[in-house]
Amino acid sequence: MSTLRKPIEVLLVEDDPGDVLMTREAFEHNKVRNTLTVMADGVSALEYLRKEGEHADAPTPDLILLDLNLPRMDGREVLEALKADERLRMIPVVVLTTSEAEEDVVRSYALHANAYVTKPVDFDAFITVVRQIDEFFVEVVRLPQR
Repeated sequence: MSTLRKPIEVLLVEDDPGDVLMTREAFEHNKVRNTLTVMADGVSALEYLRKEGEHADAPTPDLILLDLNLPRMDGREVLEALKADERLRMIPVVVLTTSEAEEDVVRSYALHANAYVTKPVDFDAFITVVRQIDEFFVEVVRLPQR
């Protein structure tokens, strides 16, 4: 595994300011050089991904971290729309949520999520999870070129 890895574009779709802050801190703590863009609801996330309106020049993310419980359009609907869109379906999506409900796990995979991770409430455990996601999707997995 190369230590000279190229930073990736990560889209975090999360409405909880505390979880956004913890994710940012986890990126900084791990010296993750990836670019982290945050959208606070499902509608904004799809506008960003589709490069609509003010997001016309937005970069296409290499990885999406998606919460399920979002305002305006929940994460399940976002995931379904993403995977139905030919231009977006290849972007890996990690569902990163507090839900431990089996029905959410099953539905997320049925909608073609690439991974389902339950957010730890403990900060140190959260940092570990973000580091593991980063290591896997940046150092282990080969992502399609943008």
